Order: sequence, then structure tokens, then C-alpha cells
Amino acid sequence: MKSVFKVGTKKHLKKKMFFDESVDIARYDTVKNVPQQKLYEKMLSFYWTPDEIDVTKDKIDFGKLTKGEQHIFTANLKRQILLDSVQGRSPNIALLPLCSTPELEVLIETWSFFETIHSRSYTHLIRNVYPDPSKVFDEIVTIPEILDCGKDISRHYDLLMHYRGKFGSYEHKRLLYLCMISIYILEGIRFYVSFACSWGFAEIKKMEGNAKIIKLIARDENTHLAASLNILKSFPKEDKDYVKIRKETHNEVIDMFMSAIKQEEEWADYLFKHGSMIGLNSGVLKEYVRWIGAKRFKSAGYTTPYPTQQANPLPWTEKWIGGGNVQVAPQETEITSYLVGGVTQDVKENTFKGLSL
Repeated sequence: MKSVFKVGTKKHLKKKMFFDESVDIARYDTVKNVPQQKLYEKMLSFYWTPDEIDVTKDKIDFGKLTKGEQHIFTANLKRQILLDSVQGRSPNIALLPLCSTPELEVLIETWSFFETIHSRSYTHLIRNVYPDPSKVFDEIVTIPEILDCGKDISRHYDLLMHYRGKFGSYEHKRLLYLCMISIYILEGIRFYVSFACSWGFAEIKKMEGNAKIIKLIARDENTHLAASLNILKSFPKEDKDYVKIRKETHNEVIDMFMSAIKQEEEWADYLFKHGSMIGLNSGVLKEYVRWIGAKRFKSAGYTTPYPTQQANPLPWTEKWIGGGNVQVAPQETEITSYLVGGVTQDVKENTFKGLSL
């Protein structure tokens, strides 16, 4: 019979990330994977709520958008709602039961929590521009392009959760590896067409509140992307089975990447079927998602079929992805680049040597 607390025989610094003895004491005085501890701390320092961002002007802006622009704005939010609905619950459900180290356990829990902030943000944005937001939410499950994406991102979670073989077996590890690849692709590729559209509106001084919220969401997703990449790169260091699994699943992983990029390209076509917006069209968004995809291929250690040296097709997106790079006067708008709880504890006795008051 399983218990929420069982004293193990292994020291916590000797445990593998997954499939080892379950976490007993949640201790963070010494940790095996220091980058995971630091990612958890960074996530906490980024804490925010959607209510901090004033979106009242967005309501006026929305009424002035063309029908095509309104479709782009609303469709993107619908899709992001579904993506974060899955990602808000699935890491806890699928990964925590397999997790063995305290720093990874708290990282996963915090990761999922921030996805719920994103989900609340979409309600905040939709409620602001639609008198009946429920209608917008009800329409999500009627759009095939969104449902197909939802099925894709859920597939590997489901395969992992429904595995009934031996705990920690080779096949169990293979399913976990593919699930982490799917998560990495979700966090690193699947949001960026929508993100670019949101920031594109702000570049022409429309829907700026929405863009600021999406900037905060993108900042969070970058930490989630780093977390998934850390786990993927830590697998073969802990367990040589993953070296073999990586080789065996190579073609399947490439297909997963290519399928996600293709879906993003199809999503760009869906967004602009009623017309374009200033500065963006489906063609340039397809170039952008291939450029993003090439970076993700390379970071994960896979050869990309796309050129890796080409310039960003949408260079102005860099300032939105870059966290604190957007410079604004505090009296003009909300400051979206501050850190909460960003405290350093590396002060030593001689740190202020030579200073006097």
C-alpha cells in the first residue's frame, strides 16, 4: 500500500530524478540538481497576477479592430486557453508520481501553478472585451484546429499515465522521455505564433495590455522550457538507458518536432483567413516558427532541417521575449519587468570593505 510518507533507504543526493524511491523529507539545504533549484527560485521571483496589468484601453481598442483582427485576437486566446488547461494539470498528474528528488518535486509543482496563472489571465483578457465570455469559452471545443493540437499535446501524457507495466522499466523510461520531449516542444514552439500576434498588435499601439500579459507569460514559458531541457539533458547522465532510448526514438522525436511546426504553420493560415494585420501575415509567421523550431532542435541536440544561421524574421519580438528589455516610464504604464523576491544571499563579511558612511 502506497503512503504519502515513507522513509527510504537512499540518501536524497544519491537518487535519480524519476523512478527511484519517492521523496520523503522535502529538504533543500543540499540538492543533487542545483540548476533545478535555481529554476524554482527564478520562477518564484517572477510571481505575478493578471490584475496587475490595466487592460481598460484594450476594450476600446478591440471595438476599433477589423473583423479579421478580432478573429486573430480571440482565436489565439482560445488556443492558449486549451494549451494551458492541459499544461496546468498534467505535470502534476503525470510526473509527480514518478518523481524522486525534492528539488524536482517542488519545481514541477511550481511550474504547474504558474500555468494556472496563465489560464486565469486569459479569462481576465476575454472578460474585458466580451460582454459574455462564456460564449467564447464554449466555442473552443468546436474548432478542429484547436482540438487537434490538444490531442497532440495530450497523447504522450496519456501514454505515460496509462502505462501498466513494471514501474521504472525500460519501456516506462522511454514513455517518460517522449513525454518530456512533447513538453519541451509545447513550451518552446507551440505558443510562438500566438505570442507574435499579440506583440504585433502592441507594435501598432493596439491591445497593449494584452501584449504585456503575454510578455509575462512568455517569460514564464522560458523558465519552463529551461526546466524541460534540464531534465532531458540530465537523463543520460543519470541512467545509460536514456542514451539508447535517445537513439531508438530519434526518428520519432524528429517527427514530433516537425508535426508541431506544421501545426503552427496551419494555425497561422487559420488566423489570417479573414484578413491580415499591419506588419504580420501567415507567410512571415511560418518563417518565424521555423526559425524558432530550428533553435529548439539545436538546443535539444537534434539536427534541424531548417537553416540555423538565418536572422529572426520578426526581430522586434526579441524585446518582448527579453523580459526586462521593454523600457517604459513608470508613470505611463505598469512595470512588467520587476522581480518579486529576487534576493541574493551571497553577501560576505568583506563585501562592503572600503565603503564608509
